[in-house]
Amino acid sequence: MSGSLLVELFTEELPPKALKRLGEAFAESLRDGLARRELLAAASTADWCATPRRLAARIGGVLPRSADRVREHKLLPAAVGFDAKGNPTPALLKKLVSLGQTADAVRSISRVSDGKLEMLSLSVLSPGQPLQTGLEAALAEAIERLPVPKAMAYQLEDGMTTVKFVRPAHALLAMLDDAPIPARALGLTAGATTHGHRFLGARDIVLRHADEYEDRLREEGKVIASFATRRALIDSQLKARAAELKASLGDYEDLLDEVTALVEWPVVYVAGFDREFLSVPQECLILTMRSNQKYFPLFDTGNRLIDRFLVVSNMEVADPSNIIDGNRRVVRPRFADARFFFHTDREQKLEARVLRLAEVIYHNRLGSQLERVQRIRKLSGYIAGCLHAEVAAAERAAWLCKADLLTGMVGEFPELQGTMGRHYALHDGEPKPVADAIEQHYRPRFANDALPESNVAATVALADKLDALVGIFGIGLAPTGEKDPFALRRHALGVLRILAEKQFPLDLVQLLQVARGQFPAEVLADSVAPDVHAFMLERLRGYLRERGFASDEIEAVVSQAPARIDLVIPRLEAVRGFRRLPESGSLAAANKRIRNILKKAEGIGVAPDVALLQEPAEKRLFGAISKLIPKIDSLVENEGYADALKLLAGVRGEVDTFFDEVMVMTEDPLTRDNRLALLAQLERLMNRVADISKLAA
Repeated sequence: MSGSLLVELFTEELPPKALKRLGEAFAESLRDGLARRELLAAASTADWCATPRRLAARIGGVLPRSADRVREHKLLPAAVGFDAKGNPTPALLKKLVSLGQTADAVRSISRVSDGKLEMLSLSVLSPGQPLQTGLEAALAEAIERLPVPKAMAYQLEDGMTTVKFVRPAHALLAMLDDAPIPARALGLTAGATTHGHRFLGARDIVLRHADEYEDRLREEGKVIASFATRRALIDSQLKARAAELKASLGDYEDLLDEVTALVEWPVVYVAGFDREFLSVPQECLILTMRSNQKYFPLFDTGNRLIDRFLVVSNMEVADPSNIIDGNRRVVRPRFADARFFFHTDREQKLEARVLRLAEVIYHNRLGSQLERVQRIRKLSGYIAGCLHAEVAAAERAAWLCKADLLTGMVGEFPELQGTMGRHYALHDGEPKPVADAIEQHYRPRFANDALPESNVAATVALADKLDALVGIFGIGLAPTGEKDPFALRRHALGVLRILAEKQFPLDLVQLLQVARGQFPAEVLADSVAPDVHAFMLERLRGYLRERGFASDEIEAVVSQAPARIDLVIPRLEAVRGFRRLPESGSLAAANKRIRNILKKAEGIGVAPDVALLQEPAEKRLFGAISKLIPKIDSLVENEGYADALKLLAGVRGEVDTFFDEVMVMTEDPLTRDNRLALLAQLERLMNRVADISKLAA
């Protein structure tokens, strides 16, 4: 009979940003390990719990022992296993020993043929594995595979043994229904005891059954073990407190996950700060509260910060005044620092800081931040000119865009680079489009982040990202595997999103070449522009998959190495419409066939000679192509991709007839080459919008 298995590792405080991932991975890996060892029934369930001091997995349908199995072992070829007299050879006897068998097992050996050789085979009854043995092995695997960048090494109580885990583990619990399982892991022997809240609950709780784990921890231990339940409780309390104050919470989902990983018995309290600090840009205060203190700032109906915030405490007390006052006192000096930096920074204009960027190294092979700013300014001016945007505003924003790196506020809070540049630029009297561009040129900072709003801001954002891509690629530091220390994947996706979603009619290859031209010729590799373009096309494929396009549709367009990224999605939408037409399958297959024929041909003429056309089918195809070329060329030039592909569908009959009735690779070289030239002309026509051969099954 299967039962419910509970496994808990009780540890020192686990890293909060990783807790959710650790809990999920621990349970999933443990369940997979038990499944591989045939210790799970057909109907098995798995759930996980995680608090700051524990990882737990609850798995249903666990067997106390795996079933006995008769396993067939192929041993050796018969000619190797027995000598000429029919006696077992030393090689066969050695093989039997490796399977735990004696020489008597020779009598049970059978002969089977694998189609080539006669093989010796032995059926061995393998007894089932007890749960304790399988659990220990599965636990070791689960611990080894936890997604942590670096495990801690620590000594056990014997002072001799060193083990590794994400944090030192102090206790292990393992139970199948009401029976403890004395499995071992990390130098610990499992029992039936869990542990409550450090201050509010019972220190030790001896479980009678695995299924009472959460209830007993909640009632006696003051611990809400389920991460999801704890998160939902915190969320409801936050919303209730915010509603009482007629305030809103803003964007707080990421912080909610992190705070859930910091508490076991969450209680939300309202605290406040002095209103005088509201004179500081609210981004500074919000960053301090969320990132440094894990507080939830509150906003009024106009999304302006108010002088109240919410604290998620791990302590429920009758009088929380000490907790509230303590948090108020903690945040005050940080706000005072922010106010000091803000007022001090404004004593010097941004422009006065720019030349000092010469003292800041961007990369030892690419020069200083000042040299980078000079490159970005030139590239911004070029892009702005292409877009008919305000060239002077773009160049001014680019000149000032990195100056706030030398301010005290950004030195203390690096996450505010760009944001503080905007505030200081406005204080200096810079035009609003310039100030906005200083902030927005970092966008998009992450997936699904907003794009720069104005063309001026987008221009500087493109220049900044293109300079980074070309520079870092050009000195041979392209991303490898999961390592991307210069965030080039993010930069590439940012450029692609700006070009595609803002529909900028810019040639990406040309932009890369212009960016390459800003560097001394001897610094960068000659192939940097095509290399970066190829890298960006790979990012484009992923971006388009997230937009819902099929892989073959994407390949039909991206395989042509498009330079105009703004035209990629219109082409894809046209391809998607084309594949719904009844003619699409036949034409895609024909295009693929033409490609294969042309790959083997050499010296194909530019255009077929009408005088050499012989068969009615090739004449009709030539006539159809001749009529379509100007129409499709005009549609493509005017971005009428869907109509161009619909027109192309009309030639299906002539194409099918041509392949049914005409021999292309005829012996007469003039006729053969002329037909190949006709196919080459058709192939070019078919692929004006996309390589439709990629749609062939």
